[in-house]
Amino acid sequence: MSSAVVKHATCTGCGCACDDIEVHTDGARVTRAVNACTLGETWFRDHPADSGEPAARIDGKPAPLADAIALAAEMLHAADLPLIYDHGYSTCEAQREAVALAETVGGVIDSYTSRCHGPSFVATQLVGKVSCTLGEVKNRADFLLYWGCNPAETHPRHTSRYALHPAGKFTPRGRRDRTMVLVDVEETATAKEADQFFRIREGTDFEALSAMVALVKGQAVDERRVAETGFTVEQLRLLLERMKAARFGVMFFGLGLAATRGGHGNVGAAYRLAMELNAFTKFVALPMRQHGNLVGSDMVLRWTTGYPFGVSLSRGYPRYNPGEFTMADLLARGDIDAALVLGSNAATDFANVPTIEIGPKLTPMQSGAVPRVQIATAATGVSAGGTVCRMDDLPMPLRPTLTSPHPIDEAVLKRILAEVRKKPAWYPMRSEAQIA
Repeated sequence: MSSAVVKHATCTGCGCACDDIEVHTDGARVTRAVNACTLGETWFRDHPADSGEPAARIDGKPAPLADAIALAAEMLHAADLPLIYDHGYSTCEAQREAVALAETVGGVIDSYTSRCHGPSFVATQLVGKVSCTLGEVKNRADFLLYWGCNPAETHPRHTSRYALHPAGKFTPRGRRDRTMVLVDVEETATAKEADQFFRIREGTDFEALSAMVALVKGQAVDERRVAETGFTVEQLRLLLERMKAARFGVMFFGLGLAATRGGHGNVGAAYRLAMELNAFTKFVALPMRQHGNLVGSDMVLRWTTGYPFGVSLSRGYPRYNPGEFTMADLLARGDIDAALVLGSNAATDFANVPTIEIGPKLTPMQSGAVPRVQIATAATGVSAGGTVCRMDDLPMPLRPTLTSPHPIDEAVLKRILAEVRKKPAWYPMRSEAQIA
């Protein structure tokens, strides 16, 4: 097999979606990924051109792709309330087809966002937010506050490429032009890079951030309540003075803020703090998104339905209600009777639901709960092209490095959708006389 080099490839190993990767291949697999972090190297190396999977399986046995697509369409069409669930590793083009499929079968569509940064969206809807791109962070930010996240392990190139170390237009000396503060419940690997580390008591993020908002607005705070967070009032005042003195400040927050006690309240307080600081300087707050294209899933859902996740189309129009139309809640109540899962192993979460699994890595045969239909597809960013969105909402083009014998997610979803549309509509069509 002939070797090849693809420059400026986009990595979908995490939400950073770095697009400066130089990928070397031998025609069958990636042999080297220059500039990639450990997560990126693993992503490229773990997805060879041919995964060795059959084109499709039905009830665990190899089957023709056409038969699997026909059965998938029948399952979704016959279900009273089907769920389409995206783990965030498909392209925006595939996610658009997933929305069309959910609308056609009158189902619910959700993504992994509901299990991680869903509270961040709820906070945005309640409070609003001040945001920017990672390019602006690189070129302008001279103060960085990481709260409840550990980018050294979850986003290894975040500080080196986008935030702390790179030289920017207004930060030409890179690290020497920036101050970094970390707030977390424990001293992580990221703390080694920080100029100052604060250990906050678990479950007190809302109280600490609310106290900071009050101090910025010149309001009194209870010193004893503040002490329960692990901070002192004086520490918060000094931290706020450094934040107000910055030319351009950024707060990056992770699941340690969004997915812990307080949820959307925590994030809402963080957004409110960033807003209040704009009375003194330029300050923004950004979530540290994970998964290769989870942001793309959110964006596609927003511009097609108006909502970011947990959207029901069971009445013929979009309805949004976290806690009702989100995957974990639907499964807990036993509401759904069929599921289509994109981009991840489906056995764990959907063991008791007839499931269609589409992705490059299928549920292993030795698992006790094998999906009814399994369809192998090309890996996003490795052997499948398209578009993904970086954690700051910027769309990034993919440059495939390998050629897979399997179809891409978008093509499979289009074929399933075409089969569904051949069947009777799930809702009664009104006649022209009734419309008149």
